[in-house]
Amino acid sequence: MKTYMVYKEESDHARAVSDFMRDFERQTGKTLETVDPESRDGAGFCQTYDVVEYPTLVAVDDNGVLQNMWRGKNFPTISELSYYA
Repeated sequence: MKTYMVYKEESDHARAVSDFMRDFERQTGKTLETVDPESRDGAGFCQTYDVVEYPTLVAVDDNGVLQNMWRGKNFPTISELSYYA
C-alpha cells in the first residue's frame, strides 16, 4: 500500500502538513509521498481519486485501488495511518 499527502506548499495548511509528515516519519520510520495538486501529474491524481479539498491523505493498495481517504485538517492518528503506509 501507498499513502499520499495532497497539499499545496504555499498555503495556510502547509505548516500543519509538514509537522504531521515529520512526526509520522519520526514515529514510524516511513515517509508519505506528496502530491502537488497544481502540477500536471498531481491534477491527474486528484481527478482520479476525486480530491477536491486540501490537505487530503489518500491510501491506495498496490493496484491503485482506493483504501481510505481523509480530507481537511482532521488527520488520522499516526498509528491508524501507519496501517496504510
